[in-house]
Amino acid sequence: MQKNINIKNRRARFDYEILDKYTAGIVLSGTEIKSIRLGKASISESFCEFNAKGELFVINMQVDEYSYGGHYNHRPKAERKLLLNKGELKKLHKEITASGLTIIPLNLFINEKGLAKMNIALARGKKLYDKRETIKDRDNKRNLSRIKKAFNN
Repeated sequence: MQKNINIKNRRARFDYEILDKYTAGIVLSGTEIKSIRLGKASISESFCEFNAKGELFVINMQVDEYSYGGHYNHRPKAERKLLLNKGELKKLHKEITASGLTIIPLNLFINEKGLAKMNIALARGKKLYDKRETIKDRDNKRNLSRIKKAFNN
């Protein structure tokens, strides 16, 4: 079993412009948390959504079945409830309904108490030209670091 579990959504910062970040707890069953502690989860295609009661759920999060679970195992792509303060939920709901923003998970981790937490972000989707700018900036930084390294040697 791994000690530090930190499952990242690598596409999030490329596809979205991050506006605000929150840390939320997750409601999980026994086999789900065991599977996450083994590092068998993915949040790359997931997003967050409010239901009719105003509760926040993460949709399309993949948590593989626990190998020793038997018939008590969970569904791999079930909706999982996120836990935030009432004020944070109201603020997020207001932002989502007022403008075309979305809530995306950034990473899933286990805190020092052994609880599963998820960093979520209020984000705006990038246009194609913004993604090209991101790629260009990344390449320029890489080339600059190569030149600095060659100069120092």
